[in-house]
Amino acid sequence: MTASTELARAEALYETGRYAQAGELVARHLAGEPEDAEALVLLARCHHRAGDRAAALAAVDQALRAEPELLGGWLMRVHILLADRRFQEAEATARHSVALAPNHWGTHYALGTALAEHGEATGTRARTVEAYEVARTAVNLAPEEDAAHFLVGLTAQRRGDHATAQRAYEATLRLNPQSSEAHNNLSLLRLRRRWFRRGAWTQAAEGFVASAALDLHDRKARYNLEAMAWNTAAGARWVALLGFLASGVARIVIPDGAGWADAAVPLLVGGAVVLGAWTGWAVWMARRVPPGCAGRCSWWPATAGPCCAWPGPSASSASTRSPRSSCGPPVRAW
Repeated sequence: MTASTELARAEALYETGRYAQAGELVARHLAGEPEDAEALVLLARCHHRAGDRAAALAAVDQALRAEPELLGGWLMRVHILLADRRFQEAEATARHSVALAPNHWGTHYALGTALAEHGEATGTRARTVEAYEVARTAVNLAPEEDAAHFLVGLTAQRRGDHATAQRAYEATLRLNPQSSEAHNNLSLLRLRRRWFRRGAWTQAAEGFVASAALDLHDRKARYNLEAMAWNTAAGARWVALLGFLASGVARIVIPDGAGWADAAVPLLVGGAVVLGAWTGWAVWMARRVPPGCAGRCSWWPATAGPCCAWPGPSASSASTRSPRSSCGPPVRAW
């Protein structure tokens, strides 16, 4: 097997999720060519996916010693450092990658991601603002890249600019309708307006359903859907309160010792009010819950509020992280 064939096979194994086997092939290749920088980066990717960040960082650093201007190596280094929550180093590495390739959208995306993560971890608003500007640069360089639009949306959402965030998430979904993270975060924005815009609640529910269906292993969308279901079910308490008040009024209106003739009208009116309230609530909910959502909403709900998603399988939470709460590095999957 030639070296190129061996690496092509390793890449194919990596793409199918067989990281250990891919790593073994790359290691076999490196035994004969220890300074092959591209192969070392692939080995770093395999180690990273296998959860061995120390080995991944060692491999990518070896690749960069062999080829100091290998852009893929610097971007992979950012990814590993963010996963290890070494934000300062990740930011410095990303800035170096921008210096190497200022016209490549991926370097600006990596820097924006590092700044967003670092700003979230330290509560530094200035980094969030810079991350937004850097993300916009990435979009200008590559308007066809959905990840760049997503990063604009995420950083705008963190700044409180929900109109810009919504436009960015909608652009993401136009480019990539399968983006579960964009569905999730756009639904969060729509949920904010559920009391002011007709249909916003239903659109939000549909978005959470789509997000959960697109990524069955992502707990963020499911969590948000459960929280939404819980809040919906909790709304029934107001109907129950109305029934309690109706019974209290009936006790006041109907005197003690009253016969059926005296009590019939208040009881029937009260019963009609309670029955009408429950029927109205049931019809209202049936119209709000979109098709396909009812089954998912039967899960046992979580107790906290919805969370916001990061892009890529490297995310681990809602998103979510704040605006969703703080989940994992938003670097795109390698």
